[in-house]
Amino acid sequence: MKDVISAIATAQGRGGVAIVRVSGEGALDIARAMFSRRGNYVPNMLYPGTIDCGTFSDHGMCVFFRAPHSFTGEDTVEFHCHGGTAIARGVLSRTFALGARPAERGEFTRRAFLNGKLSLSAAEGLADMINAESEAQVRAGCLLYEEKLTGEAREMQTLLTGCLAAIDADIDYPEEDLSADTREASLQAVRAVRERLSRLKGQYRAGRKIKDGVSVAICGRPNAGKSSLLNALLGYDKAIVSAVEGTTRDAVEGTLELNGVLFRLVDTAGLRAGADELEREGIRRAERAIRTADLIVWLREGEEFPGSLPQGVPVITVAGKSDLSRREGDVAVSSVTGEGLEELKKLIYERGFGQQNDGAFLLEARHYRALEHADAALSAAEASIASGMPAEVYAVEIKAAWDDLGELSGETATEAIIGEIFSRFCVGK
Repeated sequence: MKDVISAIATAQGRGGVAIVRVSGEGALDIARAMFSRRGNYVPNMLYPGTIDCGTFSDHGMCVFFRAPHSFTGEDTVEFHCHGGTAIARGVLSRTFALGARPAERGEFTRRAFLNGKLSLSAAEGLADMINAESEAQVRAGCLLYEEKLTGEAREMQTLLTGCLAAIDADIDYPEEDLSADTREASLQAVRAVRERLSRLKGQYRAGRKIKDGVSVAICGRPNAGKSSLLNALLGYDKAIVSAVEGTTRDAVEGTLELNGVLFRLVDTAGLRAGADELEREGIRRAERAIRTADLIVWLREGEEFPGSLPQGVPVITVAGKSDLSRREGDVAVSSVTGEGLEELKKLIYERGFGQQNDGAFLLEARHYRALEHADAALSAAEASIASGMPAEVYAVEIKAAWDDLGELSGETATEAIIGEIFSRFCVGK
């Protein structure tokens, strides 16, 4: 990584300021060649001056970060120029002319990982923060970026490392007769780690909701007021409202943020028998939306739900059109007067997400798989210990769990995994 890389670090297009980032051995030489300051560059000091772009100049600023005290862990320079597209490209082109090469997607962050500035899961948290659509996604990504998951994984690895060291000593010095004590200590360590794994894995459902949003299916019979309710919750007209039954033929989606959490609301076709072929297709799509929902909002008109409810999915029963008549339900709502809308939003948040989930940070399927594999290996180790198998057998299983946990920090992650993660980043990050 001795070559110098350069890229525009801010969003493309016009703006007040654009930043061109240069990182690698020789970054300061490029700054000296194209910035007007002639004295020493004190690290972390922002200097005003003129940026020489070859064919034109711009008045801006330059800051130097000395390795290893930079984001990448390398010597890094940033040019802060005016935010015109042509200006930023001119500054970038000049860095290339002076020896830098174009940075690849996520290469600055990848260098930070390779230089030990952050773990692999922290890099994923940074990507989650950048791509966040809600405050909850930002908060969860920030916990990852602050090494919350990596810290948990390393604490469990430490327990397993002590366990493996004791087993090695037992194998190397059989005359000490430590087998019984080592076996019991190993069993306690394995069980302690499995308990922590269980707690962490329990976060994944909430983490998935944070990352993808909570899916809410609004359903009921034709003309129950589903489209009107969607529009009322969103605060604008998203779905077509009509007195004609079967108007909604396809699922209509809208997003709503409640307490920083993103909810994806789906207005489904009315559920009834005897519909024509086109409407039946809409009903099939409605049933699919209901099957995959995290929460069901049922606009109740009769006593029974007009279809089948999936097991384990929370349901809010809404007595709709409360301005016209009163029905039984969890909440009475009028999309015309607004009665009950705030109470319904509160119920959607509580039953679809829940305040207790707001600190979840297990967001990625990759993380969950690594924890599952570690737990499976430790389950096998626990069975081997309990059945009196030789220490060499369960040591292999414990080491496999240690390696699985290492995938979270990146210690044991394959090059393919690392490459795929950093390919998600934009150029300049």
